[in-house]
Amino acid sequence: MAAKASSGERHGFQAEVGRVLDIVVHSLYSKREVFLRELISNASDACDKLRYEGQLDAALLKDDPELKITVTPDAKARTLAVADNGIGMSRDELMENLGTIAGSGTARFAAELARAEREKEDKPPDPGLIGRFGVGFYAAFMVADKVTVTSRRAGSDQAWMWTSDGRSGFDIAPAPADSPRGTTVLLALKKDAGEFVEAARLEAVVRTYSDHVGLPVWLAGDGASRQVNEAAALWIRPKSTIDADRYREFYRHTARAFDEPWLTLHNRAEGTIAYTSLLFVPTGAPYDLFDPARRHGVKLYVRRVFVTDRCEGLVPPWLRFLKGVVDSEDLPLNISREVLQKNPLVARIAKALTGRVLAELKKKAEKDAEGYTTFWEAFGQVLKEGIYEDGDRRGALLKLARFRSTAGEGWVGLDDYLARMKEGQEAIYMLTGEKAQTMRASPMLEAFRAKGVEVLLLDDPVDEFWTMAADSYEGKPFASVSRGEIDLSAIAGEDDAGSEADGEEKDLAPLVAMIRLALGEEVKDVRCSQRLTDSPCCLVAEEGGMTARLEKMLQASGQLAAPGGRILEVNPQHGLIRALAERARGEGAGRDIDEMARLLLDQALILEGEPPRDAALFARRLSETMARAVVGEARGQERSAEP
Repeated sequence: MAAKASSGERHGFQAEVGRVLDIVVHSLYSKREVFLRELISNASDACDKLRYEGQLDAALLKDDPELKITVTPDAKARTLAVADNGIGMSRDELMENLGTIAGSGTARFAAELARAEREKEDKPPDPGLIGRFGVGFYAAFMVADKVTVTSRRAGSDQAWMWTSDGRSGFDIAPAPADSPRGTTVLLALKKDAGEFVEAARLEAVVRTYSDHVGLPVWLAGDGASRQVNEAAALWIRPKSTIDADRYREFYRHTARAFDEPWLTLHNRAEGTIAYTSLLFVPTGAPYDLFDPARRHGVKLYVRRVFVTDRCEGLVPPWLRFLKGVVDSEDLPLNISREVLQKNPLVARIAKALTGRVLAELKKKAEKDAEGYTTFWEAFGQVLKEGIYEDGDRRGALLKLARFRSTAGEGWVGLDDYLARMKEGQEAIYMLTGEKAQTMRASPMLEAFRAKGVEVLLLDDPVDEFWTMAADSYEGKPFASVSRGEIDLSAIAGEDDAGSEADGEEKDLAPLVAMIRLALGEEVKDVRCSQRLTDSPCCLVAEEGGMTARLEKMLQASGQLAAPGGRILEVNPQHGLIRALAERARGEGAGRDIDEMARLLLDQALILEGEPPRDAALFARRLSETMARAVVGEARGQERSAEP
């Protein structure tokens, strides 16, 4: 065991770490043994990294070439040590890796756990939530009052010691010069954790959680050591020999998660390229799924030697939720990671992997619609990024996509939509916006509702982008109900009043001209609407133009200096518009129409979810208009009451 450092530096934990550690300790008490799985997983990763570095620099492995993990209980001292002879850590790496929890996500992690505690009252937070934030090493404090980590990095003569009680901070000091290469984690066990110095208990935990680790795990004691795991990489075993429990524990090992894998894909490819893949789709989305710095969770091995977990070309960004391993027989080992990921074989493996994942998702969607809904709600937004980015797989991704629609509250696939299209309907209609529930009340849907035409309601930010890249599905073009002019005359429906539109537009011509003059550059144009049946007006984009939501998103990101012009459409069938048209034909109507034009524009903005251009002016105009209406009604009543 490592000797105690004579002196060192005192450091405080990152903000909220004390709170997080307290929640971790009290949330996982029913599965305390998982701490050993986490420590063995960390040790396995350290050995994998050294095995790869050793391919490039044989001197790193020369003094101790047999990589292994050793678990050593000491009943008399009430300690447990987990040691590896892997890559080890420098002082700066100890600070970075053990001085924070969940990186920049610590505050959010603490907030999520606190919310879970409130919602479940006296029940502990869901361990699956904790797993998604990667507490890893800190699970050791579930069973330990004090943890000491002694580490010497391969190729370095200096060893370092990290010590903490998990509450007040941590100390870092130089470790004895004879400290071996690698890392030793020494746990001073709590009074109620005595079971973890019992050899039989430790062996059972290792076999349950870490039997698949591709390194020997040795249990030391009484002057002897024995291997307690199978030490064969799980992915190279035949599928027929692996049960669901083994897959689950390997998923938890490689993904550092506590939840269940939603989908497991284990495949061996042979032929022009040979590789084995064992991939998992998690049940729930990680908190940082949309972090720009997030990478996929697929590790690349070459002939069972770990190479990298950052091979960017191995999995497309829109499959970044995948976890697991890919082991190639053909890729070279003796080159840098950067050169390796540019190897054309990686691109071929990536293409095959992506195709297999999409095929399995398609099968799952067909056989288990309810389960697929769970997946889509967690990862649908990410898959839709692929519709925008990956033209080659756009058709396959559109088939997998699910949407809200005006047909009901559930999810709709495009094949379902096509099957319900009305006679004479030639396009797939869609509307983008902030929330599907709010969009259901949009005036832009009125003519579609009157005709019984289904409209897809797209409320994810990425919808604004893929809808510009995808022009059709199964030969049917996509059409936005908020862009361009709408013509539903070819579709049979309950309301065919549009046949009178030509005459109404001629009657409204003077009003439209006056509104256009009043609003000037505030709008791009004013015209009669074919999409409104109940509302007096709405704002739309021109054909090929940007929607209001896209404009807002681009402005917020600084990519758009000013919004583009919008088109104000007025409903020729609405009583207010007809009354205004009548007034527009009279003398001296200019000022009234000017005021009403601005009220109509502000009303259209409000219906779009936007504030009026000038809230105070809008309120004054509305008050004056209401006052005139009330006064006019009172005078009419007085005249009718005269004898």
